[in-house]
Amino acid sequence: MQGPSYNQLLIERLGTSGDLMLLNMGPQHPSTHGVINFLIQTDGEVMRKAVPQVGFLHRGIEKIAELVQYPQFMPYTDRVDYLAAMTANEGYALAVEKLLGLEVPARARYLRAIAAELNRIASHLVGVGSNASDIGAFTPFVHALREREAINDLIEALCGARLTYNYARIGGVAFDLPDGWADRLRRFLDHFEPFLDEFDRLISYNKIFIERLADVATISADEAIAWGLCGPSLRGSGVAFDCRRDVAYGAYPDFKFEVIVGKGWQGTLGDAFDRYYVRVLEMMESCKILRQALDKLPEGEVMAKVPRRIKPEPGEAMARVESARGELAYYVVSDGTEKPYRVRIRTGSFMAMGIIEPKSEGLMIADLVALIASFDVVAPEIDR
Repeated sequence: MQGPSYNQLLIERLGTSGDLMLLNMGPQHPSTHGVINFLIQTDGEVMRKAVPQVGFLHRGIEKIAELVQYPQFMPYTDRVDYLAAMTANEGYALAVEKLLGLEVPARARYLRAIAAELNRIASHLVGVGSNASDIGAFTPFVHALREREAINDLIEALCGARLTYNYARIGGVAFDLPDGWADRLRRFLDHFEPFLDEFDRLISYNKIFIERLADVATISADEAIAWGLCGPSLRGSGVAFDCRRDVAYGAYPDFKFEVIVGKGWQGTLGDAFDRYYVRVLEMMESCKILRQALDKLPEGEVMAKVPRRIKPEPGEAMARVESARGELAYYVVSDGTEKPYRVRIRTGSFMAMGIIEPKSEGLMIADLVALIASFDVVAPEIDR
């Protein structure tokens, strides 16, 4: 006999009593940031519980990793998080480089950091812009997309792609900087840093926007740690952990930057506004890193000498990078062949799903949109 469906199990778990209703938000919904469903138990406009239902976008990407050679999996890592593909590339490369005992040239480490920080700004622009759009303010999203397009132009000049970059390589990066590219980036930074002040005036200090986010779905530091939150969602609760500083991979030990944490700017420490505003301030820190990287950029090769046939000795390696949605970890197991025996990917968006159910109790249905947006989730990171 065929067992009950996942949806039926969720309905049984939530139960029905009195005037409570069961509603579906999704799986196609503009505010879920991808194909995700939330099964909501509600008493009128007030939620008793919202349970994430994931799996609609599962592609078996970790299984694919076992079926292709080590370098051939690099384009697939772009699809782990299409909004921050540079760090998804770099994390996988770092894990394989550990297996090989490979030293990456200094210039390549700097170019990875430059690419990753540009991509972080582009991703955060989508995150903060869509956060405003989700709760009814469309204009800030248009301004954010305009700036992101300028970044896309820079990245396209660097690697030929605007979304799925495939820029990192095992041992370095695919391309060096084009002529004049560094000056283009400096001009963009000169324009973008004042834009962040304009963006604050446009939406961050908007009275209605603040009222929609302040004191909504407050997450304490202990709760954030217990539920495995990471990145801006963790730092928004006041926990100062950042892989760039605390794991110190690549070129990041050479840079000075501040780890931004929530401070209860407009309400309670760890509320939805703190998670939003951490991302705004992180874009300014990325600008600082980019300027330092350009000033200190070393000469030399952009690729190490890598064996033509990559066959690491049997063993295992783990690499952790700070993606736009937090810690992105790759665990790679080698059995001595040209293909990984196992690849496991840990992502920030999946970890954020767990805390939505306990934090949804007592919220208005409209506040669920604000809660999801404050985590800046992206569906491919949830399902993989």
